[in-house]
Amino acid sequence: MNEYILDLHEVQMSDVDKVGGKNASLGEMLRNLTADGQVRVPGGFATTAHAYREFLAHEGLADRINALLDALDVDDVRRLAEVGAQIRQWIMETPFPPAFEQALEEAYRRLKAEYGSEVSWAVRSSATAEDLPDASFAGQQETLLNVRGLDNVKAAVHEVFASLFNDRAIAYRVHQGFDHSQVALSAGVQKMVRSDIGASGVMFTLDTESGFRDVVFITGSYGLGEMVVQGAVNPDEFYVHKPTLAAGRPAVLRRNAGGKAIKMIYAEEGDKPVQVVDVPVEERQHFCLGDAQVEELARQAMAIEAHYQRPMDIEWALDGIDGQLYIVQARPETVQSQSGRVLERYELKERGAILAEGRSIGSRIGAGTARVILSLDEMDKVQPGDVLITDMTDPDWEPIMKRAAAIVTNRGGRTC
Repeated sequence: MNEYILDLHEVQMSDVDKVGGKNASLGEMLRNLTADGQVRVPGGFATTAHAYREFLAHEGLADRINALLDALDVDDVRRLAEVGAQIRQWIMETPFPPAFEQALEEAYRRLKAEYGSEVSWAVRSSATAEDLPDASFAGQQETLLNVRGLDNVKAAVHEVFASLFNDRAIAYRVHQGFDHSQVALSAGVQKMVRSDIGASGVMFTLDTESGFRDVVFITGSYGLGEMVVQGAVNPDEFYVHKPTLAAGRPAVLRRNAGGKAIKMIYAEEGDKPVQVVDVPVEERQHFCLGDAQVEELARQAMAIEAHYQRPMDIEWALDGIDGQLYIVQARPETVQSQSGRVLERYELKERGAILAEGRSIGSRIGAGTARVILSLDEMDKVQPGDVLITDMTDPDWEPIMKRAAAIVTNRGGRTC
C-alpha cells in the first residue's frame, strides 16, 4: 500500500525486515496456501517497521528510551520493572506522526469496507527479530482482541508499540544479545475469528517432549486463545499420526481431556473488550474438538510444515459462527527441532515421600528451596536456584523463571 502500511496479501517471508516474523508468516500463508483451500487465514494489514522507527524518532522519544536502557541492569528485576513502565508510558503519551496516522486511518476504512462495520479486530505485535530459527520472541509482545472502532484500533497500535518494552522483552533482548535499537515492531490488524463462542489453541508439527516428527500435537480449549497461550487453563490434548492421516485413515492416536475451567469471551458491558468466565461443568466434560476437526487441523498443520520445510508452532481458532478452522499464527518451532537427536532420561538417586503429584513437562530433575510466589509484586523474593511455586505463569514471568531451578504451577498446558 505505502511505506507505513502493507496489506497482508502483499507480504511474504522475505519481508520480515518490514513487518516482522509473525506478519510476514501470515502473508506467506495467505499468498501460498489459501488459494487452494489448504489453509484458512483471516485477512488484514500490517504497519511497517519504517512506521515504528519514524514514530520513535518523533519528539525525541528514541533518545530518551536509549538513555534509560543503557544504564539498566536487567537482572535487577525491580529496576527493570520501573524502567519498562516509564518507557511504555512515554510511548502511550507520544502522538503518531501525521502521515502515519493518516495511512492507518485509510487502511482501517478499507478493511471495514471489506468485512463490514459489525466486525471487530485482533491487533497483534510482530517483531522484526521475532521467530528467527535461533531465537523465540513468541509471546513477548502484546495481543489485543475484540478491538472495535478506529479510535480503539489506534490505541491498540500504541499499546503494541509500547509492548516492545515490557519487562520480559527487554530482558530477553539483553540475554540474547540483540541491540534494542535494531529490533522494530509491526502491528498486525486482522479480522477476529469468533473463537469466543468456539475454541482455540496451539499445535506443533512434532511431539514437544520427545521431538518425534510423525505426529501433530494439538492443544485446545473453549473461547479465545489467550487462555491457552498464557497457561491459564489445562487444555485438551490430541495426537494425530501424520502417515496414517496422509493415507486417508482415522489418525487420532490419543486424546487427553483437560479441565478447561475458564474461558475468555467478548465482554458484554464495561470498558474492557474481553472477559474471563467459568466454563459450565457439563461443557468441561466434553472435548472442545471432534475427531474430524482435529484431523482437519492436522492437515492444515502438515500443509504449513511442508511449505516451510521445518517443524512449526501454530496457533489456531475455531469460529463458532461459520464453523471453520483458521490459522492465526505460524512460526518455526525453536526448542525440540534444535535439540540433539539423543533422548535423555533422568532418575532420582534417592526416594522420598510424595508431597504432591501432577503432569510433568520436560524430563530433567530440578531441586532447590521452594519459594511460593502469589504475584509478580513478589518477584524479588525468588533467588537463583529456587523452585518457583505459583498458581500459573505467563510470559510476564519470564525474567523470574530464568532464575528458577524448577517451576510448579496449578494451571497450564505443556505448550505454554
